[in-house]
Amino acid sequence: MDTMNRLAKESSPYLLQHADNPVDWYPWSEEALNTAKNSNKPIFLSIGYSACHWCHVMEHESFEDKDIAMIMNKNFINIKVDREERPDIDEVYQRVSQLVTGTGGWPLSVFLTPDLKPFYVGTYFPPDDRYGMPGFKTLIQKLADAWINDREAIEKQAEYILKGLREIDNFNIKGADYIDKNLLDEAAINLLQNIDEINGGFGTAPKFPNSMLLSFMLRYYRLTNISKFKEFVLFTLDKMSRGGIYDQIGGGFHRYSTDARWIVPHFEKMLYDNALIPLVYAEAYQLSNNKEYARIVSDTLNYVIREMRSPQGGFYSTQDADSEGIEGKYYTFTYDEIKELLHNDAEIICMYYGITNKGNFEGRNILHINTTKESLAKRYSLSIKEVDIIIERAKKILLDAREHRVKPAIDDKIITSWNSLMISAFLKGYKITFNETYLNIARETFNFIEDRLSNSNYELKHTYKHSAKINAYIDDYAFYIAAIIDLFEIDSRERYLDLAIGYTKYMLEQFSEELYYTSNKESDILIKTKSIYDLSIPSATSTIINNMIRLYHYTQEDYYLSFAIKTMKRYALFASENPLAFGNMLNSMYIYVKKPVEITLINMDNSIKKWLFSQYIPESIIAIVNDLKPLEKFPFFSNKDNNDDARAYICKEFRCSLPLHSISEIEKFL
Repeated sequence: MDTMNRLAKESSPYLLQHADNPVDWYPWSEEALNTAKNSNKPIFLSIGYSACHWCHVMEHESFEDKDIAMIMNKNFINIKVDREERPDIDEVYQRVSQLVTGTGGWPLSVFLTPDLKPFYVGTYFPPDDRYGMPGFKTLIQKLADAWINDREAIEKQAEYILKGLREIDNFNIKGADYIDKNLLDEAAINLLQNIDEINGGFGTAPKFPNSMLLSFMLRYYRLTNISKFKEFVLFTLDKMSRGGIYDQIGGGFHRYSTDARWIVPHFEKMLYDNALIPLVYAEAYQLSNNKEYARIVSDTLNYVIREMRSPQGGFYSTQDADSEGIEGKYYTFTYDEIKELLHNDAEIICMYYGITNKGNFEGRNILHINTTKESLAKRYSLSIKEVDIIIERAKKILLDAREHRVKPAIDDKIITSWNSLMISAFLKGYKITFNETYLNIARETFNFIEDRLSNSNYELKHTYKHSAKINAYIDDYAFYIAAIIDLFEIDSRERYLDLAIGYTKYMLEQFSEELYYTSNKESDILIKTKSIYDLSIPSATSTIINNMIRLYHYTQEDYYLSFAIKTMKRYALFASENPLAFGNMLNSMYIYVKKPVEITLINMDNSIKKWLFSQYIPESIIAIVNDLKPLEKFPFFSNKDNNDDARAYICKEFRCSLPLHSISEIEKFL
């Protein structure tokens, strides 16, 4: 143990990866910050996460180097942060990186004064000067010298950066006077300027799934009936599910594609991607009835159950890109491996998945769908069914072969916000498949959060590993409230709605109506930020707007709707002008512009539920009720006759139906 540093006592897999470095690392803590102040040494802050490839590279090259570590230990207080544990710290210093360098990412390397003001920032640094980049060893020697001999210049630079940082949040966003269709029209037109009509998706390489933007385009199609939007989304989903960004053998999506064609992914798998992407595939299935989209949803959810689920019922956060120190080794195959494993099926599988002797990734093959089943059937004089059998048989063999390899490491901490997204994904999967396993897993994950990450005062924690730690951030509350409302939609019990209301009240008390990212309990960060941009995950702000609209319809509490409208007005114009960063905000605006449709099923049989869940009605506010009496305290339910009859009520455009009793009656009213 005497060779281990302070990180050995941490629970984060990312921090533990650095516990045997010769660097005298501190976790972010009062001890570290006080030591910097008392010793008057600058701080070197290194932020990353366990599945980050270049974080591993910088560790091996620099942080395991004894000479570099000696310079670091002598001149700096060195702090290592897991960005998944402390997204608030990461957010502040990513903004610094964007401000100073124009880019961000991980590993993030920031040099701070003892009072946390940044004076130098970058991402990955090689150990020695190369590719026009300063070597890390050179850099830390120069900065250490400047701290001793040119402190005034460093302090001046730190103040300059801090001033710019404060101005980021204080810039005047012009609010909208109204939330109307014109804003969505402008957003849709602006989005079309950024689409890739050849490969699908937005922009060029690297290419991210952007599922929230695709969901907005489907909603815009529903609003306007302009088919181009629907066709582009389906085209993109087809391209993604045929590409290497989708794990053709094991299911689930990698984080992004390094090329424009979705072929070569960055191989890490994030829990949040595999919660968000199935949502748009499920909506595409509801809209098109194409069973291939439902299969992608099921295969992705099944991957998450198989690989990412903890025995206690929560879900782990990430799966690494590397195994045995090589990126993508676990997921890729050589031509010879395929021949040896599949024998007579090898030729057809090589053609289907684009497998060649040369390979498409460092001599190995990333499997991607290279041709159609129809063309294979024709070429080999087979039926489509026979081709399907060969492909499914091969997938099982290849998955089994992979299972015997060294697996990519898993970051086994459980994050409240990402698990909440996963609850919503499993509920969406249940809606389109009626697979009870998905509903049960959603309930079990909800119970896990209630039992392990919450208390009776509606106070949430952010992460769990052996025990719960770190006060929750606003997106933990926003996504969890959304998940509880999603549960209520499918199983309308009084407890769920009471909890959603209770957590919302507590959240607003702790984070204020300004919706700051950190609660009023936190004091160890440089500035308070807000979560307004929908990037790799939805923003807390856009999610809260949607939650408030839904809560208003169930409770008829005017406060919820006025809060949603006020917050939308603040950001709506900004969102319509910059739609790439506001996909979920636009989805929340859509439900308001389109006007929600309230659908209540009481004591109805499964055939009607199944039919309703198969419909694409993204503006719907649904309740599936078996016992009406406990819900009568909420206005949404108070005017519905309390009897045992099976019936449905629909309220649309502020007019409500009489009791309806069949699919045909419901469909006619809708």
